[in-house]
Amino acid sequence: MSNSNASADVATYSNAGYEKRKWSLGILSVALIIIGLDVTVLNVAIPTLQAELQATAAGLQWIINAYILVFAGVLLTMGALGDRFGRRIAFQAGLVIFGISSVTAGLSETTSQLIVSRAFQGVGGALIMPSTLSVIVDIFPREERAKAIGIWSGMAAIGIPGGMIAGGWLLENYFWGSVFLLNVPVVLVALIGSVLVIPESKDPNAKSTDFVGAVISMISLSALIYAIIEAPEKGWLAGVTLAGFAISVVFGVLFVWYEKRQENPMVDLNLFKNARLSAAAGSIGIAFMAMLGMMFLLTQYLQFVQGYSPLDTGYRLVPMALGFLVGAPTSAAFVAKTNSKVVMSVGMLLVAVSVGAMSFLDVETTYWLTGSLIFAMGLGMANTMAPATDSVMAAVPEAQAGVGSALNDTVRQIGGALGIGIFGSIMSSIYSSSMTDAVAGLPSELADGASNQIGAALQIAGQLDGAASGALVAASKNAFVDGASTVYLISGIVALIGMAFVVKYMPGYDLLPGTESEPSEDRGFSGELATESARID
Repeated sequence: MSNSNASADVATYSNAGYEKRKWSLGILSVALIIIGLDVTVLNVAIPTLQAELQATAAGLQWIINAYILVFAGVLLTMGALGDRFGRRIAFQAGLVIFGISSVTAGLSETTSQLIVSRAFQGVGGALIMPSTLSVIVDIFPREERAKAIGIWSGMAAIGIPGGMIAGGWLLENYFWGSVFLLNVPVVLVALIGSVLVIPESKDPNAKSTDFVGAVISMISLSALIYAIIEAPEKGWLAGVTLAGFAISVVFGVLFVWYEKRQENPMVDLNLFKNARLSAAAGSIGIAFMAMLGMMFLLTQYLQFVQGYSPLDTGYRLVPMALGFLVGAPTSAAFVAKTNSKVVMSVGMLLVAVSVGAMSFLDVETTYWLTGSLIFAMGLGMANTMAPATDSVMAAVPEAQAGVGSALNDTVRQIGGALGIGIFGSIMSSIYSSSMTDAVAGLPSELADGASNQIGAALQIAGQLDGAASGALVAASKNAFVDGASTVYLISGIVALIGMAFVVKYMPGYDLLPGTESEPSEDRGFSGELATESARID
């Protein structure tokens, strides 16, 4: 592509909102924060919800999981609808649904009402998340997009510690519903900003909506996420778990069969022939599996083992967000000097080392070491996620950016759910076996509770006297550390497998949609653009 053609591209972007692209990125990033915040804020609110709503253990589980199940199940469909009818209108519809359901969640009087509200939040989130990334693809030209996606990735990480910090502060000062009402002003800012600066865009070639494919994909993905969610408690070989996986596989195969026979499919499965998309998407799933499996235990370690309050725990997770904020935007510069494959490989290696090193944490570990590892993990994730996300979006035709973004987000959700499910099961098994001797003298009901989870063990210890209380506290903390050490080590190995996957399968430069082969020469980011331009010409 000649320089004159490149200039023409910039002019095209200018007409579509190029001049306001930085303001648009700010609005999109603000909206993205509430997606991450809304998940982690519940980690703080669970004890309060249990008391205020008299929620059962199953009810508490579904307050959390209703959002995740719906969000992951409809992501592909919502991304496709955004491409079909307009990404800005999808973004705005998502904000409205998310805002209204946040109000109903905050004003809920029963567990059932809150679960329904959380499910609708999942619908809103599934409209918001893919729209943010597809709008970025629309308003930023290729040479600026990697940096924009890096900023987008960094801002997304703020919600993780932000949710715990905001939730802890609100619960200390206001009623429990404030943790949901917090979303409303953010939604209003993003909604007004979207009207002022974000341009509308859609797939000009979209002729129809693949409703059948949408329904099939929702059944397959929802069944998969449901099975992963239920497995740690019901058992991986339990009937309900196996049924969920079976339904997911059957409808997944049906989805592939159906989509391949459609003139205008919801997802063009030929996109997966592009090695850059497949390898980048795979690395995203593996990275999130390692990270969320680790984070699931880290928040409990800081609160239950080291005794920090939820608010103090949120503060101590800030280094992870700082790692993202430093690493994600600067990853584009490293890609320009090397290539995506190198940066992603180094990022995965850093994740593997930092997460694996957490296996040495114990009850008395000082925070400076823990915080350093948290920062390193965030830095590694940033240098994995930003180039991988950019690679996925570069491999998808811009007209189908919504579907590409939804694919990216769906893989993240599945990887994260697998990490929490599998590693949570491993942790539970090791913790229970380590507590056998410590609970031998307790009544069966108390022994079952203390052997199930460290939080319950600490509550039970508070009911005991003197030496018995201290012994149960020490045993539960040591049992947790034993289980967490094993999980951290396995998480590090998973990240190493992800690095090997990237090294073997990830091309070093953009492959155009529909391209299966690549030259043997490895190129940096500028070379990627030159290669892409040459192929277009």
